Amino acid sequence: MTQRPLRVLFVATHPVQYESPLLRLLAKDPRFEILMAYCSLQGAEPQVDQDFGVEVKWDIPLLEGYPWVVIANRSWSPGLGSFFGLFNPGIWGLIRRGKFDAIVIFTGYIYSTFWMGVAAAKLSETGVIFGTDATSLQPRDAKRWKLPIKKILLPKIFRIADVVTAYSEAGRHFILSLGIPDSRIVLTPFVVDNNWWSERASQVDRGAARRAWGIPEDALVIVFCAKLQPWKRPDDALNAFAKANVEGTYLVFAGDGPMRAGLEASAQLLGIAERTRFLGFVNQTGLPSVYRSADLFVLPSEYDPCPVVVCEAMLCGCPVVLSDQIRGRFDLVKDGETGFIYPCGNTDMLAGILKSALQDRAKLAELSRAAIERMETWSPRENIEATALAVERASAQR
Repeated sequence: MTQRPLRVLFVATHPVQYESPLLRLLAKDPRFEILMAYCSLQGAEPQVDQDFGVEVKWDIPLLEGYPWVVIANRSWSPGLGSFFGLFNPGIWGLIRRGKFDAIVIFTGYIYSTFWMGVAAAKLSETGVIFGTDATSLQPRDAKRWKLPIKKILLPKIFRIADVVTAYSEAGRHFILSLGIPDSRIVLTPFVVDNNWWSERASQVDRGAARRAWGIPEDALVIVFCAKLQPWKRPDDALNAFAKANVEGTYLVFAGDGPMRAGLEASAQLLGIAERTRFLGFVNQTGLPSVYRSADLFVLPSEYDPCPVVVCEAMLCGCPVVLSDQIRGRFDLVKDGETGFIYPCGNTDMLAGILKSALQDRAKLAELSRAAIERMETWSPRENIEATALAVERASAQR
């Protein structure tokens, strides 16, 4: 380590509830002098979420405990999801004048601001760090024409970084497959605030939560927690639950989205409406109660590189049933040890897992303990140490 703190600029599209606790810890770490630059304040300010269909403002502090600035977005059509949706020319002067040892860019390469930041850093001889949660070339929309383009462009893009961060072991292998040498890759676990989730989970009154849901306290509960979108495959959870048909069990959907009405109709047709609950959007402070009051968490996604809901559920003692397309969480979910893994789309196999697990309370209790124990070494501590290593390597190379 150098004798002085390493000056690090983080650049993000907007405040994210999972990053803020890490930034607060980094701000207290004597090895760093950090600044977060946001390209917008989406999430910190009330805004209608098109997928949830409701106004969303996270009910935890996102902008406290660390230094931050907002870089004005000069886009003529501002918003996330398009190349010029983020056009923040102020990033150029911030980096050129800042004398940072490294910049860590969280925006992704799909925005013009990313490329302005990279160019400014290269001219300033500032270390460049960025990464991905992806574990394969497969795009979320499954459009095959994108694959040959990605095969050509992604190796070139990631070679620009002095250090590439991978959020999981599967992600590290993916980056290696692009031809990036292992010496330039740092596994930086994608984590949540473990202490916050564990403390909140310990305070949950399961009985009260069950009563609010209209579910008997001694019943067994499966929970699906995510936006109700096609690639999350919530209908697989519903159909598998109906096929398992374990008496006295319930399925809870925490989340909202375009598939909700169809799922409610399907529950009626399948004859399980009385044992199915739809909670709608649940804000951050309400989620520990959801996980802690359930016995099993199901995530059937066909595309979901590194979902933090897996960390949240396991910290609350809720073992996870995971589709085999969520390779970014194989570090955490070990089949038969901390949860279960099944082939994506195979609702018969998912139903078999649900039926077997729901008929063995002792096994569920064992899985719950193992899930909590696994999370002890997948925490902000490991994330910050990996970030320190990435910054040291990037700044040394420049």
